[in-house]
Amino acid sequence: MDKLRSLEIFLATCDGGSFAAAARTCNTDPSTVSKAIARLEAQLGLTLFQRSTRQLRITTPGKRYADTVRKMMQDLSTCEDELKHLNDSPGGTLRISSAACYGHLYLRPLLQAFCQRYPAIKLELEINDLHVDIIENDIDIALRTGYVKDSRLVARRLSPMDFLTCVSPQYLQAHGTPRCAEDFHQHSWIGFRIKETQQLQPVFLPDGRGEYQPCELARSHITDDGEAMAYMCSDGLGFAQLPHFLAKQGLNSGALVSLYPYFRPPQPDNGVFAIYAKRDYLPAKVRVFIEFITSALEVMGESSNHTWAEDWPSLIHFP
Repeated sequence: MDKLRSLEIFLATCDGGSFAAAARTCNTDPSTVSKAIARLEAQLGLTLFQRSTRQLRITTPGKRYADTVRKMMQDLSTCEDELKHLNDSPGGTLRISSAACYGHLYLRPLLQAFCQRYPAIKLELEINDLHVDIIENDIDIALRTGYVKDSRLVARRLSPMDFLTCVSPQYLQAHGTPRCAEDFHQHSWIGFRIKETQQLQPVFLPDGRGEYQPCELARSHITDDGEAMAYMCSDGLGFAQLPHFLAKQGLNSGALVSLYPYFRPPQPDNGVFAIYAKRDYLPAKVRVFIEFITSALEVMGESSNHTWAEDWPSLIHFP
Protein backbone atom coordinates (compact mmCIF):
# COMPACT_ATOMS: atom_id res chain seq x y z
CA MET A 1 0.00 0.00 0.00
CA ASP A 2 1.40 3.40 -0.93
CA LYS A 3 1.98 6.14 1.61
CA LEU A 4 -0.72 8.45 0.26
CA ARG A 5 -3.37 5.74 0.60
CA SER A 6 -2.23 5.06 4.18
CA LEU A 7 -2.56 8.77 5.01
CA GLU A 8 -6.08 8.88 3.54
CA ILE A 9 -7.03 5.92 5.74
CA PHE A 10 -5.42 7.60 8.76
CA LEU A 11 -7.51 10.78 8.29
CA ALA A 12 -10.66 8.74 7.74
CA THR A 13 -9.97 6.92 11.02
CA CYS A 14 -9.51 10.25 12.82
CA ASP A 15 -12.79 11.55 11.42
CA GLY A 16 -14.79 8.34 11.83
CA GLY A 17 -13.52 7.35 15.29
CA SER A 18 -13.19 3.68 14.44
CA PHE A 19 -11.59 1.26 12.00
CA ALA A 20 -15.03 0.18 10.82
CA ALA A 21 -16.10 3.75 9.99
CA ALA A 22 -12.81 4.39 8.18
CA ALA A 23 -13.26 1.15 6.20
CA ARG A 24 -16.69 2.29 5.01
CA THR A 25 -15.33 5.72 4.00
CA CYS A 26 -12.35 4.24 2.15
CA ASN A 27 -14.30 1.37 0.62
CA THR A 28 -12.19 -1.31 2.23
CA ASP A 29 -12.35 -3.61 5.29
CA PRO A 30 -11.45 -2.95 8.97
CA SER A 31 -8.51 -5.36 8.80
CA THR A 32 -6.89 -3.34 5.99
CA VAL A 33 -7.45 -0.13 7.98
CA SER A 34 -5.85 -1.65 11.09
CA LYS A 35 -2.82 -2.81 9.11
CA ALA A 36 -2.42 0.60 7.47
CA ILE A 37 -2.45 2.38 10.84
CA ALA A 38 -0.01 -0.14 12.32
CA ARG A 39 2.32 0.36 9.35
CA LEU A 40 2.26 4.15 9.84
CA GLU A 41 2.97 3.78 13.53
CA ALA A 42 5.91 1.46 12.80
CA GLN A 43 7.33 3.93 10.28
CA LEU A 44 6.97 6.85 12.69
CA GLY A 45 7.94 4.99 15.86
CA LEU A 46 4.85 6.55 17.51
CA THR A 47 1.46 5.45 18.76
CA LEU A 48 -1.20 7.29 16.82
CA PHE A 49 -4.27 5.74 18.48
CA GLN A 50 -4.97 4.28 21.91
CA ARG A 51 -6.99 1.13 21.32
CA SER A 52 -9.48 -0.52 23.68
CA THR A 53 -12.38 -2.89 23.22
CA ARG A 54 -14.83 0.01 23.43
CA GLN A 55 -13.17 2.93 21.72
CA LEU A 56 -10.34 4.26 19.62
CA ARG A 57 -8.77 7.45 20.93
CA ILE A 58 -6.21 9.55 19.06
CA THR A 59 -3.02 10.35 20.95
CA THR A 60 -1.43 13.79 21.27
CA PRO A 61 1.29 12.96 18.70
CA GLY A 62 -1.46 11.45 16.53
CA LYS A 63 -3.47 14.68 16.65
CA ARG A 64 -0.45 16.76 15.69
CA TYR A 65 0.31 14.37 12.84
CA ALA A 66 -3.32 14.49 11.69
CA ASP A 67 -3.26 18.32 11.55
CA THR A 68 -0.13 18.25 9.40
CA VAL A 69 -1.41 15.50 7.12
CA ARG A 70 -4.77 17.23 6.67
CA LYS A 71 -3.08 20.50 5.65
CA MET A 72 -0.77 18.63 3.28
CA MET A 73 -3.71 16.84 1.64
CA GLN A 74 -5.60 20.11 1.28
CA ASP A 75 -2.55 21.79 -0.28
CA LEU A 76 -2.14 18.88 -2.67
CA SER A 77 -5.80 19.05 -3.70
CA THR A 78 -5.57 22.82 -4.22
CA CYS A 79 -2.43 22.44 -6.30
CA GLU A 80 -4.05 19.77 -8.47
CA ASP A 81 -7.11 21.98 -9.00
CA GLU A 82 -4.92 24.94 -9.97
CA LEU A 83 -2.87 22.86 -12.40
CA LYS A 84 -6.01 21.43 -13.97
CA HIS A 85 -7.38 24.96 -14.35
CA LEU A 86 -4.16 26.08 -16.02
CA ASN A 87 -4.37 23.15 -18.40
CA ASP A 88 -8.03 23.79 -19.19
CA SER A 89 -7.93 27.60 -19.41
CA PRO A 90 -5.78 29.49 -21.93
CA GLY A 91 -3.33 31.43 -19.81
CA GLY A 92 0.27 31.74 -18.69
CA THR A 93 3.39 32.19 -20.79
CA LEU A 94 3.44 30.63 -24.25
CA ARG A 95 6.96 30.13 -25.56
CA ILE A 96 7.07 30.03 -29.37
CA SER A 97 10.10 29.35 -31.54
CA SER A 98 9.64 30.19 -35.21
CA ALA A 99 11.68 29.92 -38.37
CA ALA A 100 12.89 33.42 -39.20
CA CYS A 101 11.10 34.26 -42.45
CA TYR A 102 7.89 32.53 -41.47
CA GLY A 103 7.95 34.27 -38.10
CA HIS A 104 8.41 37.72 -39.60
CA LEU A 105 6.05 37.39 -42.56
CA TYR A 106 3.29 35.06 -41.37
CA LEU A 107 3.34 34.74 -37.57
CA ARG A 108 4.13 38.27 -36.38
CA PRO A 109 1.17 39.93 -38.17
CA LEU A 110 -1.20 37.50 -36.38
CA LEU A 111 0.02 38.06 -32.83
CA GLN A 112 -1.99 41.17 -32.02
CA ALA A 113 -5.29 39.45 -32.84
CA PHE A 114 -4.23 36.36 -30.88
CA CYS A 115 -3.35 38.39 -27.78
CA GLN A 116 -6.61 40.32 -28.01
CA ARG A 117 -8.55 37.05 -28.07
CA TYR A 118 -6.51 35.47 -25.27
CA PRO A 119 -5.35 38.30 -22.97
CA ALA A 120 -4.31 35.88 -20.21
CA ILE A 121 -1.59 34.43 -22.47
CA LYS A 122 1.80 36.15 -22.46
CA LEU A 123 4.14 35.48 -25.37
CA GLU A 124 7.84 34.70 -25.49
CA LEU A 125 8.86 34.63 -29.15
CA GLU A 126 12.17 33.27 -30.41
CA ILE A 127 13.04 33.83 -34.08
CA ASN A 128 15.75 31.62 -35.56
CA ASP A 129 16.25 28.90 -38.14
CA LEU A 130 17.86 26.37 -35.80
CA HIS A 131 16.15 23.07 -35.02
CA VAL A 132 16.62 23.27 -31.25
CA ASP A 133 15.46 20.63 -28.76
CA ILE A 134 12.12 22.15 -27.75
CA ILE A 135 11.75 19.91 -24.68
CA GLU A 136 15.22 20.68 -23.34
CA ASN A 137 14.73 24.38 -24.05
CA ASP A 138 11.22 24.49 -22.52
CA ILE A 139 9.56 25.66 -25.76
CA ASP A 140 5.81 25.13 -25.96
CA ILE A 141 5.54 25.13 -29.75
CA ALA A 142 7.91 25.54 -32.69
CA LEU A 143 7.00 26.59 -36.21
CA ARG A 144 9.45 25.02 -38.61
CA THR A 145 9.88 24.42 -42.33
CA GLY A 146 10.45 20.68 -42.21
CA TYR A 147 10.96 18.63 -39.08
CA VAL A 148 13.34 16.19 -37.43
CA LYS A 149 11.80 12.82 -36.52
CA ASP A 150 11.56 12.52 -32.74
CA SER A 151 9.24 10.10 -30.92
CA ARG A 152 8.82 12.65 -28.11
CA LEU A 153 7.27 15.22 -30.45
CA VAL A 154 4.16 15.79 -32.53
CA ALA A 155 4.72 17.47 -35.93
CA ARG A 156 1.42 18.84 -37.29
CA ARG A 157 1.61 20.16 -40.83
CA LEU A 158 0.10 23.62 -41.18
CA SER A 159 0.68 23.79 -44.93
CA PRO A 160 2.90 22.38 -47.67
CA MET A 161 5.89 24.49 -48.66
CA ASP A 162 5.45 25.42 -52.30
CA PHE A 163 8.20 27.10 -54.34
CA LEU A 164 7.76 29.70 -57.03
CA THR A 165 10.38 30.73 -59.59
CA CYS A 166 10.24 34.50 -59.21
CA VAL A 167 11.71 37.49 -60.97
CA SER A 168 11.02 41.21 -61.16
CA PRO A 169 9.21 42.60 -64.23
CA GLN A 170 12.08 45.09 -64.67
CA TYR A 171 14.60 42.24 -64.96
CA LEU A 172 12.51 40.56 -67.66
CA GLN A 173 12.23 43.82 -69.59
CA ALA A 174 16.00 44.24 -69.48
CA HIS A 175 17.11 40.64 -70.08
CA GLY A 176 14.20 38.80 -71.67
CA THR A 177 12.23 35.74 -70.59
CA PRO A 178 13.91 32.31 -70.53
CA ARG A 179 11.90 29.66 -72.37
CA CYS A 180 13.53 26.52 -71.00
CA ALA A 181 15.84 25.42 -68.21
CA GLU A 182 18.91 25.73 -70.44
CA ASP A 183 18.18 29.42 -70.97
CA PHE A 184 18.81 30.09 -67.28
CA HIS A 185 22.56 29.64 -67.78
CA GLN A 186 22.44 33.03 -69.52
CA HIS A 187 20.63 34.73 -66.63
CA SER A 188 21.49 35.87 -63.11
CA TRP A 189 20.35 33.61 -60.29
CA ILE A 190 20.11 34.37 -56.57
CA GLY A 191 21.06 31.41 -54.40
CA PHE A 192 20.13 30.62 -50.79
CA ARG A 193 22.72 29.17 -48.40
CA ILE A 194 21.25 26.98 -45.64
CA LYS A 195 22.81 28.10 -42.36
CA GLU A 196 22.84 24.74 -40.60
CA THR A 197 24.53 22.83 -43.45
CA GLN A 198 26.17 25.70 -45.39
CA GLN A 199 24.87 24.02 -48.55
CA LEU A 200 23.12 25.88 -51.34
CA GLN A 201 19.41 25.21 -51.62
CA PRO A 202 18.84 23.11 -54.76
CA VAL A 203 16.97 24.57 -57.73
CA PHE A 204 14.22 22.64 -59.54
CA LEU A 205 13.14 23.69 -63.02
CA PRO A 206 10.66 22.13 -65.46
CA ASP A 207 11.85 19.93 -68.28
CA GLY A 208 10.19 19.79 -71.69
CA ARG A 209 7.25 17.83 -70.27
CA GLY A 210 6.60 20.24 -67.42
CA GLU A 211 8.11 17.87 -64.82
CA TYR A 212 10.42 19.53 -62.32
CA GLN A 213 14.01 18.29 -62.25
CA PRO A 214 17.07 19.41 -60.25
CA CYS A 215 19.11 21.89 -62.23
CA GLU A 216 22.77 22.79 -61.74
CA LEU A 217 23.05 26.56 -62.03
CA ALA A 218 25.79 29.02 -61.19
CA ARG A 219 24.55 31.52 -58.61
CA SER A 220 25.36 35.11 -59.42
CA HIS A 221 24.52 36.18 -55.86
CA ILE A 222 24.16 34.22 -52.61
CA THR A 223 22.53 35.03 -49.27
CA ASP A 224 21.64 33.09 -46.13
CA ASP A 225 18.64 35.31 -45.35
CA GLY A 226 15.31 34.51 -46.99
CA GLU A 227 13.87 38.01 -46.84
CA ALA A 228 17.07 39.43 -48.32
CA MET A 229 16.78 36.93 -51.18
CA ALA A 230 13.19 38.04 -51.89
CA TYR A 231 14.19 41.72 -51.84
CA MET A 232 17.23 41.10 -54.04
CA CYS A 233 14.92 39.39 -56.51
CA SER A 234 12.38 42.22 -56.49
CA ASP A 235 15.25 44.71 -56.88
CA GLY A 236 16.10 43.10 -60.21
CA LEU A 237 19.27 41.17 -59.33
CA GLY A 238 18.02 37.97 -60.93
CA PHE A 239 15.76 34.95 -60.57
CA ALA A 240 15.09 33.23 -57.24
CA GLN A 241 13.12 30.16 -56.25
CA LEU A 242 11.16 31.34 -53.22
CA PRO A 243 8.96 29.48 -50.71
CA HIS A 244 5.37 30.65 -51.05
CA PHE A 245 5.42 32.60 -47.77
CA LEU A 246 8.48 34.54 -48.97
CA ALA A 247 7.07 35.21 -52.42
CA LYS A 248 3.59 36.31 -51.34
CA GLN A 249 4.24 39.97 -50.56
CA GLY A 250 6.20 40.63 -53.75
CA LEU A 251 3.70 38.81 -55.94
CA ASN A 252 0.73 40.62 -54.41
CA SER A 253 2.38 44.01 -54.87
CA GLY A 254 3.51 43.31 -58.43
CA ALA A 255 7.19 43.62 -57.50
CA LEU A 256 7.58 39.96 -58.51
CA VAL A 257 6.04 37.66 -61.08
CA SER A 258 6.02 33.87 -61.14
CA LEU A 259 7.60 32.39 -64.24
CA TYR A 260 6.27 28.83 -63.80
CA PRO A 261 3.49 27.12 -61.84
CA TYR A 262 4.39 26.18 -58.27
CA PHE A 263 6.78 23.35 -57.40
CA ARG A 264 6.15 21.17 -54.34
CA PRO A 265 8.97 18.88 -53.18
CA PRO A 266 7.66 15.33 -52.71
CA GLN A 267 9.47 14.59 -49.43
CA PRO A 268 7.19 13.74 -46.44
CA ASP A 269 8.87 16.43 -44.31
CA ASN A 270 8.10 19.15 -46.86
CA GLY A 271 5.92 21.83 -45.36
CA VAL A 272 5.48 24.20 -42.46
CA PHE A 273 4.92 22.34 -39.21
CA ALA A 274 3.73 23.15 -35.72
CA ILE A 275 5.90 21.01 -33.47
CA TYR A 276 5.17 20.39 -29.79
CA ALA A 277 5.81 17.84 -27.07
CA LYS A 278 3.74 14.65 -27.15
CA ARG A 279 1.57 14.43 -24.04
CA ASP A 280 -1.76 13.03 -22.88
CA TYR A 281 -3.22 16.44 -22.09
CA LEU A 282 -2.27 19.32 -24.38
CA PRO A 283 -2.21 22.61 -22.43
CA ALA A 284 -5.01 24.97 -23.43
CA LYS A 285 -2.56 27.74 -24.39
CA VAL A 286 -0.94 25.43 -26.97
CA ARG A 287 -4.25 24.07 -28.21
CA VAL A 288 -5.83 27.49 -28.80
CA PHE A 289 -2.68 28.77 -30.53
CA ILE A 290 -2.76 25.87 -33.00
CA GLU A 291 -6.49 26.41 -33.59
CA PHE A 292 -5.92 30.15 -34.08
CA ILE A 293 -3.08 29.88 -36.58
CA THR A 294 -4.83 27.08 -38.48
CA SER A 295 -7.93 29.26 -38.87
CA ALA A 296 -5.83 32.28 -39.88
CA LEU A 297 -4.07 30.24 -42.56
CA GLU A 298 -7.40 29.02 -43.92
CA VAL A 299 -8.41 32.65 -44.44
CA MET A 300 -5.15 33.11 -46.36
CA GLY A 301 -5.97 30.14 -48.60
CA GLU A 302 -3.73 27.59 -46.89
CA SER A 303 -4.34 24.26 -45.19
CA SER A 304 -2.39 21.11 -44.42
CA ASN A 305 -2.50 20.04 -48.08
CA HIS A 306 -2.95 23.32 -49.97
CA THR A 307 -1.45 26.78 -50.42
CA TRP A 308 -2.59 29.76 -52.44
CA ALA A 309 0.45 29.18 -54.70
CA GLU A 310 -1.42 26.34 -56.43
CA ASP A 311 -3.79 28.90 -57.96
CA TRP A 312 -1.31 31.69 -58.64
CA PRO A 313 -1.02 32.60 -62.36
CA SER A 314 2.35 32.10 -64.04
CA LEU A 315 3.90 33.63 -67.15
CA ILE A 316 4.61 30.23 -68.71
CA HIS A 317 2.03 27.44 -68.60
CA PHE A 318 2.78 23.78 -68.98
CA PRO A 319 1.08 21.94 -71.84
